[in-house]
Amino acid sequence: MVRHERAAAVATLALLQAFVCAVGAYVLASGGLSGATASPPVKAATPTRAPVAIVTSGPVLPPAPEGSLPGKGTLAAQLTRAMGDSALGGNVGAVVVDVSGGATLFASRADIGITPASTTKVVTAVAALTELGPDTKIATRVLQGRPGTLTLVGGGDPTLASPRSARGPGYPRFASLATLASRTAQALKAAGVTAVSLTYDDSLFSGPRTAPGWKPGYIPEGSVAPVTALTIDEGRQDPRNENSPRYADPPRTAAEAFAAQLQRYGVRVGKSIKRAKAAAGAKEVARVESPAVYELVEHMLTESDNDLAEALAHLVAIKEGRPGGFAGASQAVRATLKRLGADAGVVVNDGSGLSTRNRITPAALARLVSLAASPANPHLRAAISGLPIAGFTGTLGHRYAKGEAKAGAGVVRAKTGTLNGVNTLTGLARTADGRLVAFAFMADDVRDPDGAVAALDRLAALVSGCGCS
Repeated sequence: MVRHERAAAVATLALLQAFVCAVGAYVLASGGLSGATASPPVKAATPTRAPVAIVTSGPVLPPAPEGSLPGKGTLAAQLTRAMGDSALGGNVGAVVVDVSGGATLFASRADIGITPASTTKVVTAVAALTELGPDTKIATRVLQGRPGTLTLVGGGDPTLASPRSARGPGYPRFASLATLASRTAQALKAAGVTAVSLTYDDSLFSGPRTAPGWKPGYIPEGSVAPVTALTIDEGRQDPRNENSPRYADPPRTAAEAFAAQLQRYGVRVGKSIKRAKAAAGAKEVARVESPAVYELVEHMLTESDNDLAEALAHLVAIKEGRPGGFAGASQAVRATLKRLGADAGVVVNDGSGLSTRNRITPAALARLVSLAASPANPHLRAAISGLPIAGFTGTLGHRYAKGEAKAGAGVVRAKTGTLNGVNTLTGLARTADGRLVAFAFMADDVRDPDGAVAALDRLAALVSGCGCS
């Protein structure tokens, strides 16, 4: 019986996911983001395409009816007892919020700033979807100044894939360096050009390439690359290894790989490849574009992609007219959240959550999740659809398999956070009575990481299993 109910839940989630993606792809406005060197990202023209037939007889799946609110006393008793797990350490905060009405159903140190780790990416997701727009794309371009002189211009897309990338044609489909070289070679040959000199321009991002509060080991151990506007394979030396060390100078590596591809397509490239800003008025020869921002956000949240989070935060800064660095990104993200009325309790120094200086309250995280889940904010939908599904996808794929947490498999959707001494979890669950609630559970004085993860999963499972009425 349990297996049948779990299968039904999974099937329902899959159908809902397909429906949300299909509706989102049609409803959200289309655009593009240019990697121009001296100007902020801008939207590209909407591509022409055949009109989509809309069936107006009703949704594929009717919305689930809202159940009754959980009884605060019963829920509080269950969560308080579970939060007493010694594995969580001495600094634990928690909150459960009704998404529909906004009522706080449970709170314990909910307004105390705690190190969020990768739950910071929820902040970045909401800011990027709001400021950049869900359908904006990031362009990597090749410009020509003087005849025979090319500049490879980075637009801030860390997912640009080299021919060595292990990523196939799955979802999302990332832009390809080989495709960019092929298009460039075609354009050059059509103009009778078979030999060029090459420079590269990574000036869209500025300032330090690492954030305040990053540990020195993050780059060599493969947690993140130096943040630059031009990179391939997220700066990994071995793109087939997620834990590969990162290149010290990603832009130069990308330019050299591009030169090799041009030569493969029959265009000779001069030996000297230098960093230089593209000439004013340089003509675009070719471009490739990333997946839409909503797809990037989904990928960032599901896989907890640090490099993508940092790029999106930097692009938020540029869109706001601020310098494209960590300081500008932090200011721009806060400003974006303030316009949404959701900035209280958020202090960030990066977009990924690797910074040990970040502080976010449980109340702030739950507020952002509720905001993204609200029907009033369809542009934020990817901040929900990208959350890992307990026991099935992303960073929750290997969790919720045993014990009390097993009840949350397939029905909890949440972003994880992990640093040394830090374990956090924020997301959504529907209670046994059918009420959609947002939660955040955070601990940053953890001495038993495995035990803390298990405790957080039990807390979320308790919320999802609560009849409590």
